[in-house]
Order: sequence, then C-alpha cells, then structure tokens
Amino acid sequence: MIVGGGSAGWLAAGVIAADHQIPRVPGLEVTLVESPAVSPIGVGEGTWPSMRDTLRRIGVSETDFIRECDAAFKQGSRFAGWTDGGGEHYYHPFSLPQGYGEANLVMPWLREHAAVPYAELVSFQPQLCERGRAPKQVTTPEYAAVANYAYHLDAGKFGPFLQRHCTARLGVRHIVDHVTRIESSDNGDIAAVVTAGHGRVEGDLYVDCTGFSSLLLGQHYGVPLISVQPQLFNDSALAVQVPYAAADAPIASHTISTACEAGWIWDIGLQTRRGVGHVYSSAHMSDTEAERILRDYVTAGTDAKTAAALSPRKLSFRPGYRQTLWQRNCVAVGLAAGFVEPLEASALALVEFSAAMISDQLPATRALMDTVAARFNDAFRYRWERAIDFLKLHYLLSRRSDSPYWREHRASAAVQSRLAELLELWRYQSPSRYDFHRIEEIFPSASYQYVLYGMGFRPEARALPEPVQNAALAQRYFDEAATLCRSMLAALPTNRALLNHLQSYRLQRV
Repeated sequence: MIVGGGSAGWLAAGVIAADHQIPRVPGLEVTLVESPAVSPIGVGEGTWPSMRDTLRRIGVSETDFIRECDAAFKQGSRFAGWTDGGGEHYYHPFSLPQGYGEANLVMPWLREHAAVPYAELVSFQPQLCERGRAPKQVTTPEYAAVANYAYHLDAGKFGPFLQRHCTARLGVRHIVDHVTRIESSDNGDIAAVVTAGHGRVEGDLYVDCTGFSSLLLGQHYGVPLISVQPQLFNDSALAVQVPYAAADAPIASHTISTACEAGWIWDIGLQTRRGVGHVYSSAHMSDTEAERILRDYVTAGTDAKTAAALSPRKLSFRPGYRQTLWQRNCVAVGLAAGFVEPLEASALALVEFSAAMISDQLPATRALMDTVAARFNDAFRYRWERAIDFLKLHYLLSRRSDSPYWREHRASAAVQSRLAELLELWRYQSPSRYDFHRIEEIFPSASYQYVLYGMGFRPEARALPEPVQNAALAQRYFDEAATLCRSMLAALPTNRALLNHLQSYRLQRV
C-alpha cells in the first residue's frame, strides 16, 4: 500500500510491481492511494545516471519518457562562484576520471599539469558540457551511453507519466481519494488507511510517500525529523519557469549552480524551457532580497521584460531526515523521509535507492519485516549522513567571506567530525575507496576529488616515494582523456539537435 503519488510514489510502485511481475504472479498486490488535491513540489528536476537503470527496470521507453516529460540530457554540474565569488567555475561530471583506481592521478596532475583544472585533465566530459554536446548519437540505443548521463525533467509531467505506465502496463491499482484517518492494529502496526470515498483500504506493508507532511511515519508514528540546519542553512527556495529566447536556443548539458550572497541559484535546461530557482537561508536573507537576486540572474540570461513577467513560487522546507525510516510496517520514501537542498540532485536518487531496496528485500512474513527494517534503517541513515557530508563540503571549501552566511558555514560548530577527519587525511592523500567502503556509496570517492580539487583544495606532498610506474601510467590516462575528448566532440550532436531528432524518430529499443 503506497500512500501518496508524485515521483516518489509512482517510482516505488513501478519498481515493486515490475520486479515482482504484478499481476502475472499471484500473491502480491500493489495499491497506490493519492489525494486529488496535492500538486508535485517540482524542485527536484535533476537526476543521476541511476535513473536510466530505474526506468529500464520498470520497462519504460526512453524515447517516450523524453518526449512526454520534456526531458533533456544531463552530464554533470557546473559550479560557478563557489570558490571565491568571482568568475571562476569547475565541473563535477558523471564520468569517472580516466584510469580511476588504476593510477594515482592527483600528484602527477599537480606536478606536471597544475595549470589545467583537474576535471578537465582527467575527464573528457567537462568539454562536452562546455560545447553543449549530447551524451550519445542518434544511432545509440535507448539507455546506452557514449558518455555517462542522467536527465533533467519536468517533475509535474513525470509523476503522471509514471502513473499511466504503472496502471496500464504493471497492474498497479490506483485510488484517487483523501485519506481521512489511519487505523492501527493491536500490535501497533498500521491496519488500514481510511479514505473519504473508498472507506478502509488495507495493506500489509505501507510506503509513506505523502511528502513533507509525512502522514504515516511522521504524524501517525510520531517519528521526529533530525534537523541538519546547523550544517546546511538553506531552508527556502524561489522557483520560476523561464522560456528560451528562441526555439533553437542551446540546451545546457549540465546543471548550472551559481553561488550567491546567502545561497545559490540552480539553472536547469529542459526542451521547452529552463527551470531556475534561488535556494537560500531565511536566517540570512529576506524573501524580497532573494527574489531580487533571482530576477537579476534571469534578466542577465534573457531580458528585463521576461524577468519582470515571472511569478516566483515560494517553497519552504526543514532540512533533515527522519530518525527512523522504517517503523513497524511503514517505510517512508521521498520527502516523507527527509529533504535537503537540491545542490547535487540527491532527492530522486534516494527515492530510487529506497524503492530498489524495498523491492529487493520485500519481507516474506511479518516476522521478517523487523529484520529487513533494521537493515533498511542502517543503510539509509548512512546514506543521509554521507549526502549531508558531501553537500557540506561545497560550503566548507569555499573561500568566500562576503557575507556572514559563508563565514558561518566554515565555523567549526557547523562541521561534522567525520568530514573534518577526512579533510585532515586528504591533506596527505587523495580520496579513495578506503574512505568509502560500502558497496553502494551514495557519492564515490571520485566525486569528492572533483569537488575538492575544483574548489582549490591541494594535498601536500608526502614523504613516501611515488611508485616508479605511476607517473607514466597517469600520463597515459591524461592522454587518453584528451583523445576521447577530441573524438567525442567531433562525433556527438548538440543536446538540442539530438532532442529535436527524438521528437520525430525513436531511439533503438534494446
């Protein structure tokens, strides 16, 4: 029983129903109940490459998804103004450094190529983003990649798209109704949700996808939210939809994150518009000032008339996650489980990972549910903590001092002890698999390298000698990245060209 729709509810429904072949295999039913009055939040329009695996897992056509969800290809993020507040920028691409894990690339980079940004030396992908290239060719099959990619999507269209697929193709039962109360059984489990028009609707396992209200886990069970506002200050956002200046305007192949006085601005390119928003701390900036900064940003990219006509939508949130994610026979997914600012687009990724683990570990009996719940809670507490560490890293490394917001972010009280220990370690050695030992880390060590070295962090030379063969091996991988970059720039279409092609032609199904 999934309570709540949107991206979280329908992704969870799709993964479980597809994995367990509903309704062809008897013994399991998937029902989703959602209110007719709740609209999607629509902030999390960026995804990770994992979304390709999830959509393929539930049997969605990539071509249909791109067409119906106004989706565009995303190959990473470009961070502007985060280090010094000037015109500097760096990339966090989705592709791993060339030869990552085979050679220590950091010291040879500093010794021989220190003038070249780290990401641009070890990866071909920043240049693909700079030139607006797509991650694949028109002949590349669905979900296959020349360069690793994810998507930007219209969240308002994504939920209904998944709903149609889940109900028509996967046998998910859909009830549109208001939940008026929740009934408990004698042992404390949820026995049923009571709806206004359909009465009692019973289930064995309840997935809470009711958004920030967290109707089941937060309100019914009273599981508190662990606030992370002492580490991540942002709790507000203003979002607008910006039309392109022309029908053939370039579509960015990456998310653009531009640091501001007390927050940052996201800029996401879809096929028919841009999604732009200002994330900020209400303790450091008023809504009026935040809107002025957002309008100035939009004006610089379009014109004053377009910017003046926009009506920003205000969003408020409490940054944090639930103390327990799976309580008795109820597990929270999506905003019901928690939310932090969308700096690295982790919201939908956590939904995907949650849905996958629920489906993979679906308990056969009620007695086993407590064991599965304990494992789920351990896994996702760890993931939330690592996500918070990674987001905090962006602020901690900044050298900006133009406002209390940036200075306070670097104060010792706002730094997690684990992150402080890692930064001390990384003064002498680069992030590696030894720092992140779980098989399914939410951010790999390569991502830490991209952010660390993109923001000017430099390790000190170690007294230990470098293996003789490492320098030559590293140089070989630097050359490989440069060769791949040249060949891909010559062969790949622009993001706009490939997306236009897909309006008339289909990618090959695998």
